[in-house]
This record gives sequence, structure tokens and C-alpha cells, in this order.
Amino acid sequence: MSFVSIQVILDKNYEGKHVDIRGWVYRKRESKDTVFLIIRDATGTIQCTVKRGSSAWADAKKATIESSLTLSGTVRSDKRAPGEFEMSTDQLNIIGLAEVFPITKDQSKEFLRDVRHLWLRSQKMGTIMKIRSEVLKFIHEFFRKQSFIEVSPPMFISSACEGGSTLFGLKYFDKELYLTQSAQLHLEALIYSLEKVYCVAPSFRAEKSRTIRHLTEYWHVEAEQAFATIDDMMRLEENLVSHVCHSVAKQCRGELESLGVDAEKLAKINVPFKRITYDEAIKILQKKGLETNWGKDFGFDEERVLAKEFGDPVFVYAYPKQIKAFYCKTYKENPELAMSVDLIVPRIGELTTGGARVDDKDELIERLKEIGLKQEDYKWYIDIRRYGTVPHAGFGLGVERLLAWMLELESVMDTIPFPRTIRRYYP
Repeated sequence: MSFVSIQVILDKNYEGKHVDIRGWVYRKRESKDTVFLIIRDATGTIQCTVKRGSSAWADAKKATIESSLTLSGTVRSDKRAPGEFEMSTDQLNIIGLAEVFPITKDQSKEFLRDVRHLWLRSQKMGTIMKIRSEVLKFIHEFFRKQSFIEVSPPMFISSACEGGSTLFGLKYFDKELYLTQSAQLHLEALIYSLEKVYCVAPSFRAEKSRTIRHLTEYWHVEAEQAFATIDDMMRLEENLVSHVCHSVAKQCRGELESLGVDAEKLAKINVPFKRITYDEAIKILQKKGLETNWGKDFGFDEERVLAKEFGDPVFVYAYPKQIKAFYCKTYKENPELAMSVDLIVPRIGELTTGGARVDDKDELIERLKEIGLKQEDYKWYIDIRRYGTVPHAGFGLGVERLLAWMLELESVMDTIPFPRTIRRYYP
């Protein structure tokens, strides 16, 4: 049998023709003389009717929700049917007869996450996964157009990038290693031959956070560029985010509509984004009544207030050195400020973090000492400053946060097939 996809039928290519399809029972209802089956495949859904007396009648009566089937029949237009087409079925074969499906209407979010392996079959989750795939395609597309080279960093690391408190430790033969928090340090090594590199890979953070934007395992877009400044990174980041938003608005309109997302809002995400300093951000927060002082890092609440103030993505840069990582370069005119920048968006808060990296060997060694990190753990990282160092900069972006913001989803847990959090590690 030569099967056709449901979407091809809905595109009006098979009206009046006899076709074979395969998929799963999405909905089912019966009348005295007709069984109505809504069949879904990866491309869409179509109503299939089976009449009493047909050779398919017995199996149509037997079929349950989520049973897998093959069906043969004639396509005809019907304004009353979903998609305005239905298939008059004359043959039906049950491939896998499903037991009573445990997901019914009005299930709690917690229950749906407990049975994520089944909830992924829903139209909503299927649509989100399709958009996720497109977003990843647009990300790769953007970097390739900017002449960045994709590289493959390690998942096992021997020392921290972001801080020891969020490391997942593991036994690596007879040694203690960690799961990577970020590919940044290894990407920096690659710019000395390739100049402009990026990766899309998992990162792991042992954060005990229970907010809508935290996962312990997430997909991380990271880029590093030789001879680049913090301003270069801000331009690169805003152009990437804008490109993805515009591409999704243009090429995923049907999917956005099914999720209730206004494509025009994404189409209006234009560059340049607003830029404010950390000092300016502090003044805004204090005016809004938040108890925050200079030298304090921003949390979820502060970032949401800042995002709401501007309504669109906003860069916050020039943070106090003491609240940023050891690799952050500082301003010559004010060494207490780090050339670090966060991109903050409505509802989610921090979407990206980036900036200029320390490129002087002696300054890097001094920073490691200040923070109390062992120099021997970072010998290789110091080495790349020892031999032909260059000014460079980079950033990291969380794919799940980007999706949650763009699609106006309640949580980043809705943007990834199998979310991992402090409490969730099954299925």
C-alpha cells in the first residue's frame, strides 16, 4: 500500500480519489448507522466515516482511542467535517488496539506531566515540538549565514564554568567529574583556529529552583567570537532573536494560530533592542518599590519588573564584578564593573547572558585567586591566553526559555519533550 499524509489530503489534492492513510484514533463517536473516527498522523487530522454493512464496520466499532490503524477510502469535501474533508472508509485494519487511554478532559497539569510519554500525543504538545524543531533550524540557519562554524563540546568536565554549587557530580572510572554547565570555556579554545564558533547542546544545572523558567537539563545555544566586543555580542544576540521570531511568524503561522499566539507580535520584534546599564536598572527597580541595592544580583522578580517596564526585550549591562563569573572582562575606566550583559524578556526574565571574556593571562589568574578557584584546575584555560591571546566575547541562550517566551507558555516544562527538574526525572 502507498500511504498519503493527511495534510496532503487537506491541501485539496485528493478530492474524489481513493486513498490509503495510517495513523491513530484521535476522537470517536457513533450513531446508529455510522462510526465517525477522527484519525491523526504527524501532519494533521481527518474525519473518517464507516457505514453499517461495510466490511470495515466491525473493526471500526472495536477501535478505541489511540488505536493505530490503516484505512482506505474515498475523499470527499464536507464543510461540516474538521478540515472540510472526510474519508468514506471501505477498509480498516487495526494495527495496535489500545487499552482505555488514561488521559481525558480536564486533567491537572501535574498529572499530564506524570504521563508525559502519552501527553506528547496531544495536538498542543505536537504543535510545540514542531515549532521547537523549526526554531532550532532557524538558529542554525542564522549562525551559518553569519559564517559561524558549529562545533561539538564535551559533556564531561573537570572544573566549573558557572559555579560549584550547581554542578552535577558523577563517577568517571576512578575519578570525580561533572556534567557540563556550559560549553563556553571549550568554545573559547576553538576560536583560536576557527574564530567564530557556536553549538547547540545540553547543559546541566543542579539548581533547586522551582520557577517557570528553570530546568536541570536544558538545551543551550552558545557562541564565541574572536576579536569581538560586548557591543558585537549584543548585536549578534538581538539579530539572532529577531531572526528566529520573524522566521517563526512567517513560516509557522498555522501552528501559532492553533496555540492562540499572535504571529504579528513576533513579527514586530525588531532591532535594535533597548540597552540600559545595571545602575539604571537599579534606579528603575527602586522606583517600583523593590528592595534592591547596588551590588545585588537580579532574580526572577527583578527581571520581570524590568521586562514589564519596557514591554520588549531589553539588554542590561555593566554589572558589578563581584556578582559575575571569573571569566568576565572588566572596564578599564571602572574595574569594578564587568563587561557582562543579560537580555531580559517579558514573563521569562533572563533569556541570554554574555559579554567580553578576560583575555589577559595575568588578569585571569588574579580573578581565579580572588574567587578561590584552583589555578591548576584551569591550566588549559589559562594556556589559551598564554599563546596568542585575542579580545573575544560570547553568549549563551536557553532554547526552552526562548520558546516559552515566544509561545506565551506557562512554563519551560511545556517546551521540551521530557522535562527534568528538581522533582521530575521520570519518564
